[in-house]
Amino acid sequence: MLSRSGSSPPDHPLLAIALRLGAMVMLSTMFMLAKLAGQRGVSLPELIFWRQAMSVPVILSWLLATENLRALASRRMTNHAMRATTGTVGLCCNLGAATLLPLPEATTLGFTTPFFAVLITALILRDKVGVWRWAAVVLGFAGVLIVAQPGGAPIPPLGLMFGLGSGVIVAIVSFQIRDLSRTEAPITCVFWFAFFGAALSSILLPFYARPHSSSAWLLLVAVGVAGTAAQFLLTAALRYGQVATVVVMDYTALIWATLYGWGIWGTLPPQTTWLGAPLIIAAGLIITWRERYLSRRISPTSALDASATEEMRD
Repeated sequence: MLSRSGSSPPDHPLLAIALRLGAMVMLSTMFMLAKLAGQRGVSLPELIFWRQAMSVPVILSWLLATENLRALASRRMTNHAMRATTGTVGLCCNLGAATLLPLPEATTLGFTTPFFAVLITALILRDKVGVWRWAAVVLGFAGVLIVAQPGGAPIPPLGLMFGLGSGVIVAIVSFQIRDLSRTEAPITCVFWFAFFGAALSSILLPFYARPHSSSAWLLLVAVGVAGTAAQFLLTAALRYGQVATVVVMDYTALIWATLYGWGIWGTLPPQTTWLGAPLIIAAGLIITWRERYLSRRISPTSALDASATEEMRD
């Protein structure tokens, strides 16, 4: 990821991988906490608002402590607002899937982002997509069909819609972040996403806000802290390593989602998830490998393809 000055720090692949692994732990923890909060009567609009709103003072405090408030200056506020609007819809899909579905299934459906990115590249941007990536898309959606269990005991349709919707929106956001990252520092994108996202989601608060127990409020605070920590770890990982180096670590989120589901709710993924998830992960790995191969042939600046999942997912 380029800094505002246009220089790029040296790569530290092992550090980048460690940071990305930590980010997946925090993201999985955030979704687990959101699911617990939903079971205690916290509505989805409240979850979205507090997840965004709690990042604002945390980031401001950090910038004040480091005397770096100037990092928030931007001439592209309209672009930040548009990216925040799209990202907030994606956050709604992610948290909606986490609250309506078992965590492993919700996490697995979130892995569909690379497939939708390929479709956007081919159908909207009109770029050439070769046989490798098309084959990966077909393989990935075959995995989705297995996870969705059509004709058997299907997962809730609304949860499925949220899960696949998160894949679509994250793919769209990845193109927006790629554009913003050409001129904006990572912390600038993170802050204005949280700021505009909180402002947007606050519109629904008068209709959905309600009194909660102290435990529910603690869960909301924890959701905000975990999400903010995940954002910083994701951003740091992309600062020290290229996207193609670290993105494979995202699949470890399925391990944590499975452990949380088993440890807290006493459930394990059904056989269909064990069969479908490897297909989805294999398809994502094929697309990642192919993108890395093509970027080496075309341009050495593939790091600008930046965080497809970072700020929106958390």
